[in-house]
Amino acid sequence: MVFRFDSMARATYALLMSLLCVGGEVLLLGLDYLGVVIILMMTIEMAVMAVFMVMYMMNPAGLLPMSMVHNKNGAAGICAVVFAVLAAGALLAPWPARKGRPPDDPTTALGLSLMGPQMLTMMTLGLALFATIVATVALATHRGRYDRFGDDLRAGTPAPAPTSTPPRTAGDPERGGHGR
Repeated sequence: MVFRFDSMARATYALLMSLLCVGGEVLLLGLDYLGVVIILMMTIEMAVMAVFMVMYMMNPAGLLPMSMVHNKNGAAGICAVVFAVLAAGALLAPWPARKGRPPDDPTTALGLSLMGPQMLTMMTLGLALFATIVATVALATHRGRYDRFGDDLRAGTPAPAPTSTPPRTAGDPERGGHGR
């Protein structure tokens, strides 16, 4: 459906539905934590992408018709060939038989198989990256949250936020107004 819709917003939500189905399949495989993470992550990601499309697309809200692909015949041919190769690989591959029983906690088993002994390293790295993002945002702001209350935070009412340029007026052509 992503390629059938003729608007970016509808294609985004069609892609979201596809990714939610993938998260549902992961849930059906018994990997509850990973399935919920996929669903939450993809929902937020697609919502943010839709917001940016509304902000930056030339057509309002990305709902005007537009072509989502540029070479429809070539893309269809490539898709058919890739599908045939993948289907043949899935059907003709000698799949191994299961040995043993499934683990009691599949999420832990998946984490250990993905990270192995590096799990603590990755968790520490994740916290370091999060702290870096928070520090970057804090340093990038012009003023802090409590800056308007004064250096000693004793001001009863906060001072108004300063503006860098005076507001434009209709009769001021030098500041962007159109004049009269």
